[in-house]
Amino acid sequence: MTLSADIFANSGDEFEQDGGDLGTSVLTREKEKVARAPMYKVLLLNDDYTPMEFVVAILEQVFRMPRDQAISLMLDVHRTGVGVAGVYVHEIAETKAEQVLRIARNHEHPLQCVIEED
Repeated sequence: MTLSADIFANSGDEFEQDGGDLGTSVLTREKEKVARAPMYKVLLLNDDYTPMEFVVAILEQVFRMPRDQAISLMLDVHRTGVGVAGVYVHEIAETKAEQVLRIARNHEHPLQCVIEED
């Protein structure tokens, strides 16, 4: 075993040695697979009291949607009862849902927003 192999052998890292014909060795590190974080949908729920323009403003402000996309989603929520405002990792989805609820509450609108795993 060469000096460099001794250093790596004692470092605690996982390595494999590939021996060559010339008495040299190549150390390769095994890659760890990292699982992707689960994603969560932020859902807006329809109600009969929140003004449509307020929902559009929420989509533009909180979710940074262009106006035409915000209007389209607001109409989908109005027609079907629910719409996906975005898909994010848990912490961001939770924060965005809380922002929507806080803004709606401050304007005395009953708009509801929930998250669910994608």
